[in-house]
Amino acid sequence: MPVEIVALERDVDALFENKPASYDESHFRMFARFKEALNEGRVRAAEPDAASPWGWRVNAWVKRGILLGFRMGAMVDMSVDAAKQPYFDKATYPVKQLRAEGGVRIVPGGSSIRDGCRIGKGVTCMPPMYINVGTWVGDGTMVDSHALIGSCAQVGNNCHISAAAQIGGVLEPVGALPVIIEDDVLVGGNCGVYEGAVVKSRAVLGAGVILTASTPVYDIVRRAVYEATPEAPLVIPSGAVVVPGSRAIQHGPGREWGLSLATPVIVKYRDAKTDERLRLEDVLR
Repeated sequence: MPVEIVALERDVDALFENKPASYDESHFRMFARFKEALNEGRVRAAEPDAASPWGWRVNAWVKRGILLGFRMGAMVDMSVDAAKQPYFDKATYPVKQLRAEGGVRIVPGGSSIRDGCRIGKGVTCMPPMYINVGTWVGDGTMVDSHALIGSCAQVGNNCHISAAAQIGGVLEPVGALPVIIEDDVLVGGNCGVYEGAVVKSRAVLGAGVILTASTPVYDIVRRAVYEATPEAPLVIPSGAVVVPGSRAIQHGPGREWGLSLATPVIVKYRDAKTDERLRLEDVLR
């Protein structure tokens, strides 16, 4: 880890653990350095780790730094036009400043990106969508209309977060893994990925799939069941094609009444036919 990042971690943790009576200019300068490192992607709430069974580790100190910003910030008027559309938020987290040369497309229509997140080159933001603080969004990713990428979520390169998809974040507790979407993943419309689920590279989530820590995923190809445990997140295998499904209730009134519970089902793994269908999206980028 670079020396300046080691020093930044030390300063963030010291200020987080020892709240002063008031914050002075040196505190705000330190937080500005921290937020700059978030914006540039030099620090991340979670990052790839080959030593981890699911390939990722949490950087709890980064989450503490984000929480510190909320603690330090005073409520201010951020309205562009206070009479027509008032906005009030923490001074430490204004709208992220972007320039055309950065290569991020923000199509007009009401999208918003909060300061303190890394947005890669070639990212396309279709209105209205929202990206929260602490996120990391890879190059070439599409964030479609009405989509949300929650605080600290990590989204890889060349992903498609389709219309109305919800990528949950997980800012607290600080030691909890945020939602991870790896490279080349398609998240279909109206999907929800929550509670620190990990979607591995090239997976496809069909429209309406919901992934949580309490919902098992049935893999009919490999005859396996994937679910989260207190020690591990839910992990969707690389290349899996997941669609909404159901499983019958096996006991009690639910069985008597013929009820079923919603559950995601892996019906196949990506092949040339799947890739050809997804390649049509390249026209939009």
